Amino acid sequence: MNTLPKNLRYAIEFFEGLPGIGPKTAKRLGFYLLRLPERSLEEFAQNLNHLKKTTKYCKICYNLTEDEVCAICTDESRNKKTLVVVEDVLDLLTFESGTMFDGVYHVLHGRIDPLNYIGPDDIFIPQLIKRVKKNEDGVEEIIIATNPNTEGEATAMYIKSQIEDLNNTPSIMVTRLAYGLPIGGDLEYADYMTLKRAIEGRKQM
Repeated sequence: MNTLPKNLRYAIEFFEGLPGIGPKTAKRLGFYLLRLPERSLEEFAQNLNHLKKTTKYCKICYNLTEDEVCAICTDESRNKKTLVVVEDVLDLLTFESGTMFDGVYHVLHGRIDPLNYIGPDDIFIPQLIKRVKKNEDGVEEIIIATNPNTEGEATAMYIKSQIEDLNNTPSIMVTRLAYGLPIGGDLEYADYMTLKRAIEGRKQM
């Protein structure tokens, strides 16, 4: 590495620090940048430079946006009576990857994790509760879509209890995403909790 130009070494080291990028992939990416036309590289550098400056949280749902309110919240065709609570923007993008959901979102940007000193006030739970309390959109159902692990379950239970404590929300139904056996999976490989969830979430055929 010491034989490489300093700027190229820095680029490779930066790529190597990214999630899921190993040393070999980092080197390939670094050399790929060198092969790009200068104009393309300048455009990339300019966009990268403005990434933090122009990206901010939507003031309603805390999705990432360049405007005060994101495109989902301003879309009049969305069903604003159904609100999905997700841990991060990547989860939102998963919902948006198909046409299965046309409601709106609230992005927590994390989950309750006492071992890492992350409490309810460290993520956007207070903002969610304030939003539900006002209920300007007439929300009828809140789907909690946090991940099915210890921290995700704790976050879901906390949000549910906070919503139930509000005086104006008896008509709001709080639901949790169903979890169970994956399509194409074999029953013999299912762990206890997956099978338990599948039994609890069973429905009539």
